[in-house]
Amino acid sequence: MGLNEKEINGYKLEICSNSSYSALQAQLGGASRVELCQNLENGGTTPSFGQIKRTRELLSIGIHVLIRPRGGDFVYNEEEFEEMKRDILFCKEVGCDGVVIGVLKPDGSVDKERCKQLQELAEPMTVVFHRAFDRCKDPKQALEDVIELGFDRVLTSGLRNTAVEGKDLLKALVLQASGRIEIMPGAGVNEENIIDLLNHTGAKSIHSSAKITVRSQMRYESDDLQGMNEPTMQTCKDRVAELVEKIQNL
Repeated sequence: MGLNEKEINGYKLEICSNSSYSALQAQLGGASRVELCQNLENGGTTPSFGQIKRTRELLSIGIHVLIRPRGGDFVYNEEEFEEMKRDILFCKEVGCDGVVIGVLKPDGSVDKERCKQLQELAEPMTVVFHRAFDRCKDPKQALEDVIELGFDRVLTSGLRNTAVEGKDLLKALVLQASGRIEIMPGAGVNEENIIDLLNHTGAKSIHSSAKITVRSQMRYESDDLQGMNEPTMQTCKDRVAELVEKIQNL
């Protein structure tokens, strides 16, 4: 677990990257690992097989792939669940370090039966429970469920829109976990708040997108058509390096 993850002054910095190019920028900036996804505009979905394979070829740091077949909620039909299984097997086949998953029941509890199937399928990769956790009704019970299922890490904002807003619950979750599972704050983490979040919560790893907005490269524009020319987001190497520097100076 985490054999390719670079430690930074006793901490791990995970960067959420939406392409192989972005993931490479995260590595060049000094990140410990990446969470690889696409469609950040919709909260992130599973990247393509080509994107996963190319990223594994480019990176020496840890790669954890988001397994989320669509945006929206975390209650999945049988076909979506089968897609998730196949994506996990592909990640294992190409040598990814981990997968990032989460399935809920409509009542806001962890779908333990389905999560266990995915967790067992993913072994021996690292298995992370993603921000589906933030849609759980009872975070204390959800944490115990995820620990019981054998997950290695939880990515959470403390059930709020940002980790800063949820920092008190994040601190409580770190205390509740008591080393049994890694609690990783994420959502809205940036250069201005990363140190306060680490100090306040007691977490030893943290998650940021470190992204910038990139305008379309098209010079030709049609007034008769909307869309398909929007700005995109990508990981910024310099922003990652600034986060690394902040952690190094803790």
